[in-house]
Amino acid sequence: MAVPEPDARLAQEKEEESEEESEVLEESPCGRWQKRREQVNQGNMPGIQSTFLAMDTEEGVEVVWNELLFTDKKAFKAHEEKIKTMFEQLVLVDHPNIVKLHKYWLDVKDSKARVIFITEYVSSGSLKQFLKKTKKNHKAMNARAWKRWCTQILSALSFLHSCEPPIIHGNLTSDTIFIQHNGLIKIGSVWHRVFANALPDDLRSPIRIEREELRNLHFFPPEYGQKADGTAVDIFSFGMCALEMAVLEIQTNGDTRVSEEAIARARHSLDDPNMREFILSCLTLNPDKRPSAHNLLFHRVLFEVHSLKLLAAHCFINHQYLMPENVVEEKIKELDLNMVMAEIRREGRPGAQWRYSEVSFLELDKFLEDVRNGIYPLMNFAVSRPHALPRALSQPQEDPQKAKTPTPEPFDVETRKVVQMQCNMELNEDKSQWHLTLLLILEDKLHRQLSYDLLPTDNSKDLATELVHYGFIHEDDCEKLAAFLESAFHKHRSQAL
Repeated sequence: MAVPEPDARLAQEKEEESEEESEVLEESPCGRWQKRREQVNQGNMPGIQSTFLAMDTEEGVEVVWNELLFTDKKAFKAHEEKIKTMFEQLVLVDHPNIVKLHKYWLDVKDSKARVIFITEYVSSGSLKQFLKKTKKNHKAMNARAWKRWCTQILSALSFLHSCEPPIIHGNLTSDTIFIQHNGLIKIGSVWHRVFANALPDDLRSPIRIEREELRNLHFFPPEYGQKADGTAVDIFSFGMCALEMAVLEIQTNGDTRVSEEAIARARHSLDDPNMREFILSCLTLNPDKRPSAHNLLFHRVLFEVHSLKLLAAHCFINHQYLMPENVVEEKIKELDLNMVMAEIRREGRPGAQWRYSEVSFLELDKFLEDVRNGIYPLMNFAVSRPHALPRALSQPQEDPQKAKTPTPEPFDVETRKVVQMQCNMELNEDKSQWHLTLLLILEDKLHRQLSYDLLPTDNSKDLATELVHYGFIHEDDCEKLAAFLESAFHKHRSQAL
């Protein structure tokens, strides 16, 4: 009998190992998420006993299956509603620079209880890993990349801090920040502080924090853990992350813990005075003197894209659903490249002109794609508005005499935004009823086509609300779709008269 070659045997072993890791161990109650044997470590889930790679069978993407185990079932049951409320809050947190928590459910069996929740999978690695690779390759930090990363982190923190009540991350380190291949920053572990604070002492045993790791102690300010600590905790942690990003690594001289001397050396090594002032303002020991995340977004050191260009790009992206898919390409073809786009007139000397031929349309396309992906968040145009989060899950109990039919279980929430909408309306053969065909293109390029025979009582707002309820569109797209449908109804019905 022939003995397999070493390379062939190694390949076979790897294939068998891969098949074993892909084995489905468990499914979510709805069957959408499938837990695999392969464990992952994103560094953003301290306190989680188990994190597994899982498959979202609906979207066809990999996600993370997180398990939080409680051994005291009786204590868990006593606080079950509070735990549900906390996770309901976190499911609603939706920001391009925050790792998304998609779904959660409770699994209570025998003497133990589990909280299982599904989070977005970031495969590119943590900020700390990226900085180590950059330093290993003897490269310096690119100033533009530093600005973009800081802006995205601050955009996420500003969003969290403007919620009502404010969400304090409380665990921001270079291990809980992730970088995707396209430069998009994602902050993980957002659930941790909210959940840990909500739990009574008898249920906190499974929760730990990165602060327990000596190598991350320098990310936390002196007031951390005190009752009075607030959003300024995150600003200090951000400042330390910004310092580490600027210098690539804060040297520890072999010690487990980063010393004050090492931090001081890193601060003094900064050549840019604006960058130094920006970071030092975050690292002020007095929490009352630290700037807010929203105010830091105004700092001159972060300026990279002109405000008007950024605002125009976001307006374009937000209304792209009203335009053809290749609208930029088509408009460019129509342009006279010698035409003057802008002009500055000066008395007594020639003015300055800017023609379309001086615009790099390839760069413009790339910029719009970056804006769409969240790399250039929109800020600095308005005072941050609070984002309301639910304070309680429980609804008033309904009178059983009035409850004629049971309320159906809610459908899975659509998390993707619509980037383009098209619709067509035709009268049926006897001209008595309109048939609506709606095409929705989602941000991941998925095409969703829906058909419906309109009733005389139907209106655009109810139809859009129904599509949200059944998980066809994101809640944020409800008003846009309603306005789009109302315009289409008016247009087609007026043409038919």
